Amino acid sequence: MMTPSITHPIGDFIRANVPIPELAYLINAIICIVAICTVAFGAAMVLVYMERKVCAHVQCRLGPMRLGPHGCIQTVADTIKLFFKEVYAPNGADKFLFYLAPMVLLTAPFMCLSMIPFDHNLQVADISVGIPLIIAVNGFGILGILLGGWASNNKYSLLGSLRSGAQMISYEISYAMILLFVVMMSGSCSLQEITLSQSGNLFDWWIFKAPGIGFLAFLMFLISSTAELNRAPFDIAEAEQELTGGYHTEYNGLAFAMFYLAEYINLVTTSAIATVCFLGGYLPLSFGYAPVDHVLAIVPGFIWFFGKVFAMIWVYMMLRWTFVRPRVDQLMGLEWKFLLPVNLLLLALGAVFISLGWIVP
Repeated sequence: MMTPSITHPIGDFIRANVPIPELAYLINAIICIVAICTVAFGAAMVLVYMERKVCAHVQCRLGPMRLGPHGCIQTVADTIKLFFKEVYAPNGADKFLFYLAPMVLLTAPFMCLSMIPFDHNLQVADISVGIPLIIAVNGFGILGILLGGWASNNKYSLLGSLRSGAQMISYEISYAMILLFVVMMSGSCSLQEITLSQSGNLFDWWIFKAPGIGFLAFLMFLISSTAELNRAPFDIAEAEQELTGGYHTEYNGLAFAMFYLAEYINLVTTSAIATVCFLGGYLPLSFGYAPVDHVLAIVPGFIWFFGKVFAMIWVYMMLRWTFVRPRVDQLMGLEWKFLLPVNLLLLALGAVFISLGWIVP
C-alpha cells in the first residue's frame, strides 16, 4: 500500500506564492516547528492541571482551587514562577553537561512528534522508516537523564540516573519489540501507512484486528511505555522516599521546568504512538451501520486523534494513581522474566497468523 502525497492548503499556498523555492521551504519549516511547539507546550500545560485533578479525585480531594475557575490557571502561575526563579549549578558540578542534560532530554519527544500523523494532511514528515527512527531517538531520553545525574555531583542524583538508565534500557527492548510487532502486522514502518492499514470499522484497529494477540500487544505496550516514561508505579528513578528528588535533585528554576516539561511531552508522544499503532490514529470510529458511520465521518480526523490521545493519557494517569511502586529487583524481573519472553512469543504468533492468512497486512 502506497502512502498518498501529504499536502496542506497552507503549504501549497506558500509554495505557489513565494517565488524562491528555498525561501518557501524555510517558511513552511518554521510553520511546522511553531505548530509542533504549540502542540507540545500547550498540551504539557493542560496535562499538569489534568494530572493534579485526576490525582485529587482519585484521593477524594479537590486539588488546586484558588487561581481561576476550579484552579484552571494554577499551572500558568507555577510556570511563571519557575521562569523567574534563579538557575544555578551546585559546587563541583560539570556546568556544561548540567545545563545540556534537560535540552537533550527534550530532543526525543519533539523528534517523535514531527513524525506523528495528526490527520491525513497534518504531519511534518512521513518517513518510510518512522518506527525504527522512533526507537532510535528514544535513546536521547536515557542520555539526558544519565548526563543530568552524573553532572550534578550528587550521589542521590547519580544513583537515580543509574537506576533510570538500567530501567529504560531494559524496557526499551520490549518497547521496540512491540512496535516491530505492529510493523510486521501492518507491513510498513511508516506511521501514515500503519494508520491507513486500520481503515474500516472499529474491529480493524490493530488492538482488535489481530485476534487476542493484538490486545495482548497493547497491554505489553502499556506496561513497557509506562516504564519508559519513568512514571509511577515505575518511577524508581525518582522515588522521593528513597532518593530525595532522584536524578533532578539539584535542578531548579527553568532547568527543572524543562525536566518536568519533558515528562509530559513524552506522555503526549507515547499516547500518540499508541493511538497510531493500536487505535486507528486519526481515522473515525465506524460500526458498520451507514447512518451512524456517516455522522461520525463528518468529525475532522485531528479531533478523533486528540480524543483518542486524551483517552490514552487518562489511562496512564489512572495507572499512576492506582498501583503501588515495586522494588527495583521486582521491576527488572518483570521485564527480563515476563515481558521479554511474552513479546518474543507475540512476534512468533504474529508470524504464524500472517502465514496462515488469518491477518492480511
